[in-house]
Amino acid sequence: MNTKLIMTLSAIFMFSAGITLTFSPDLILGSLNLNPNQIIVFLLQLLGALYFGFGMLNWMNKGRPIGGIYNRPVAIANLSHFMIAGLALLKGLISNPELQFTIWVIGIIYILFGFAFGVIFFRHPINDKP
Repeated sequence: MNTKLIMTLSAIFMFSAGITLTFSPDLILGSLNLNPNQIIVFLLQLLGALYFGFGMLNWMNKGRPIGGIYNRPVAIANLSHFMIAGLALLKGLISNPELQFTIWVIGIIYILFGFAFGVIFFRHPINDKP
């Protein structure tokens, strides 16, 4: 599995989520038909900082071997993040299938990244260099 591609895509996904949550949480709340209040906006900005930091971690480790015993903390952090959030999104989508299309897309992305990081975590990295 091409870990550099997975790490790069997950970093870009988390960067974009982090920047959007940090700088325009009221826009996100409006698109979800939720009333923005000061506490929720503040919490979304904090969540954006977490996403941006996690994206930075993946970006900085994209060229390093990941899997098996290599960079195990990075692999398990990504696996736990994407699997736990993916399963929570899946549960929410199954119980409420009328949710917006963007929530479905985010749920599918999370499940795919969770599966990919599961494979990365449990397999020894393949040397891509000749």
